[in-house]
Amino acid sequence: MVLSDAGSQRDQARSNVASPTAIEISAHSKLVGYPNGFLMAQAPSSNILIRKLQTISELAQSDIGILGNISIQEKEYQPNEDILREGEKPSLSFVVLDGLIGSTKLTGEGKRQISSFFVPGDIPDLHGLHLSVMDCTFTPLMPSRVGFMRHDDLRAICDQHSSITRVFWRSTVIDAAIYREWVTNVGRRDAYSRMAHILCELIVRLRSVGRIEDHVAYLPITQAALGDALGLSSVHVNRVLQDLRRDGLISTLGSRFHAPDWAGLVRAADFDSTYLHHRAAQTGAGF
Repeated sequence: MVLSDAGSQRDQARSNVASPTAIEISAHSKLVGYPNGFLMAQAPSSNILIRKLQTISELAQSDIGILGNISIQEKEYQPNEDILREGEKPSLSFVVLDGLIGSTKLTGEGKRQISSFFVPGDIPDLHGLHLSVMDCTFTPLMPSRVGFMRHDDLRAICDQHSSITRVFWRSTVIDAAIYREWVTNVGRRDAYSRMAHILCELIVRLRSVGRIEDHVAYLPITQAALGDALGLSSVHVNRVLQDLRRDGLISTLGSRFHAPDWAGLVRAADFDSTYLHHRAAQTGAGF
């Protein structure tokens, strides 16, 4: 299934998207114990945040030094073990270090909608610095590791370093762009294109932060979670995945995922990576 192009600009954006590949989400690092279920961050943890921010903005060496010294406390979570719940008033924000996090909302009937995915390097609740209460819940969709940063520390950094403030602001603005794309995806694309689109997004975002290896993806996300992200039942998700496999756009083995026909998957998804605002794509460097 191929959707029509929206013009030369979209063609150019597509040409900057990653070549055929797949994703590998890294194993958890060995960590030093910390009281109350937390783990003391090792040096590479802040590097994950820095690498992500460098995909969306240029960082001066002085900024890298400041970010590298942020105090981070790590904690591991299992799927559906909420990290932060709607209605809470947190004094910490967290960066994703390993795994996949979803921002979720529940209807009055208890039905869940996932409104975005967050990959390693993302700070899902950075906006919490300026909000008195959280308006969504952040839930791991696979075994995950996150690093907590104190709001007081982040505010002090922003007060003293305007360039870092701008980078954080850009990050939250891009999160909003992703939300807009998800609304379009769920509201106006058919199920086949929706699934292709969300897979394309995951590949590009994970590749940008170095989480692809050996052309193999390890993505132990449930079909129920995919359905909650796409507004589909688990049965419908299963059927669409079968259709994508039948058409040669993806191959799967258990939790492993591969996109052997990347160009075909991009066309089926009507995928344009511009909304991710990655620096490499903007300069035409690709990934």
